[in-house]
Amino acid sequence: MPVIGRIGRPGLLGMAARTAVVAGTATAVSGAVASRQQARAAAAEPHHEMPVPTPPPPPAMVVPDSSQEDLVAQIQQLAALHAQGILSAEEFALAKQRLLGI
Repeated sequence: MPVIGRIGRPGLLGMAARTAVVAGTATAVSGAVASRQQARAAAAEPHHEMPVPTPPPPPAMVVPDSSQEDLVAQIQQLAALHAQGILSAEEFALAKQRLLGI
């Protein structure tokens, strides 16, 4: 029996091969265009180097002495009394000024 060749549209394998060739060509062309555009943009625009910021120095460690801790604790106690309504705003301000020596 003679083998009859396919007439008309290509078969599944032929379509897959054609699609692969078209896709590969499109990828190659788009990659070349993109690299050419990048090269032109790089040539047209001068490069400016960004200065590297230096990190700020670490904050100085303040070691509170016991008198400062006592003063802070006393002011916190006054603030707590003021928040509870035991001290008025004027009384709180006067007591704080006495503690601070103002």
